[in-house]
Amino acid sequence: MKLPIRSKLAGILSVAVMAGGLAAGLSSGAPASANGGNSTIRCETGGVGTGGAVEFNLEARDGYISFPDGNTVYTWSYALAGAPYLQFPGPTLCVDEGDLVRVNLTNPPHGDNLSGGIPADFTSILFPGQTGVTATGGTAGLLTQEVDAGVPGDMVTYEFTASAPGTYLYESGTDQAVQVQMGLFGGLVVYPSAGRGFVYDGVNFDTENEFLLIFHEIDPGLHVGIELNSLAGLTGDAVLDGYDPVSRHNRYWTINGRSFPDVIAPNDTPVLPTQPYGGLVQINAGDPDGAYIQLPALVRYANAGLDNHPFHPHGNSLRIIAQDARPFPDEIEAYTETVAAGQTYDLLAEWNDVEAWQGTGAPIGVTLPALNNTMFKGGVTFYSGDADLGQQQQLPLDVTTFTTCGEYYFPWHSHALQEIQNFDEGFGGMLTLWRVDPPKEFDADAGQWLSPTACR
Repeated sequence: MKLPIRSKLAGILSVAVMAGGLAAGLSSGAPASANGGNSTIRCETGGVGTGGAVEFNLEARDGYISFPDGNTVYTWSYALAGAPYLQFPGPTLCVDEGDLVRVNLTNPPHGDNLSGGIPADFTSILFPGQTGVTATGGTAGLLTQEVDAGVPGDMVTYEFTASAPGTYLYESGTDQAVQVQMGLFGGLVVYPSAGRGFVYDGVNFDTENEFLLIFHEIDPGLHVGIELNSLAGLTGDAVLDGYDPVSRHNRYWTINGRSFPDVIAPNDTPVLPTQPYGGLVQINAGDPDGAYIQLPALVRYANAGLDNHPFHPHGNSLRIIAQDARPFPDEIEAYTETVAAGQTYDLLAEWNDVEAWQGTGAPIGVTLPALNNTMFKGGVTFYSGDADLGQQQQLPLDVTTFTTCGEYYFPWHSHALQEIQNFDEGFGGMLTLWRVDPPKEFDADAGQWLSPTACR
């Protein structure tokens, strides 16, 4: 059976948020943590296999994902072996440079309705960007060894040495126009031998603020056709005859398997059991005159879709340091960056508090409108009532604010504006936010620099 359809989320963002950088908050109402928020990269580190390999056990699964308009969509994806659901996208695999990586893939035998395996005869995994990949077991396919769903317990083992640090994708190597679009993909991160505080040798970042944003698009027509095959116990393309991937009509665009506003809910929110990864980017503002040197956040882009996506932050530009896990000799400043199909980028993000908007008094006077002249749509707002970063003021009694501690939020979205909708309803789709908290303060009791108490 389908997972229960969630109640539709109320309109929690106004047009004003798209226009600039007032304050905002998590859609769940849960405050972000002091350690980079609840949407930081969540790594699966695997177990120790024979020969000292870092070993992951994955299964190809089917199930349902949900969207903010209340719709559910049948999909496929990878999951850790024995997990209660599929997860969309697949688990993020994190390894270190020089590791022997082993991935065991099984496709549990499927019946006629969501028994665990995908209703396809064969499936597999490719690891673009990795060299010397070996595949053993299963059946020879066009691009690699494939798992045969008709053979109980059939398994293919893929091995490679993680020789180059950076951001990668892994994805199905079988009938890719269908299987990758159905959701058989995930992220792979290789950390350099210098340590997990570095992106590449000599380039470090704030390890509390590391984010992976995987882009994808969904044509429900494909998913419904596959679903009908599954529910009818059919094999092959009996329902999909005539489906043309080139003329597909996408209706949903996702970041980490979610559309906005679900994107800004934290990792592992219980209302999205098959979509565990959030896409909210949270950083602390740097204080140019302070004693603490704030390292930049690391943001990893990966495009698992068929379309190119021009991704565009508000509030500040970013610094691109690598493309397709290949470092640039010099950083490139980027505001809108088109991420091509199958492409990855590594970027550094920061927001320096150069105008001292941290509650000590803005050097440029700001005249705020009278509250009775300010419209709060639906009685909710992401505005703190104050222009200073880290400050909150009294709001009307009938207005609820989602601001935790006077933080700023800036939109970050696809600049192909038709992609920021959910089945023809905006705002939604490939849209997220990045949260800017006040500069860190030294906590004498903890003996370290921490986010201001109100922001924890």
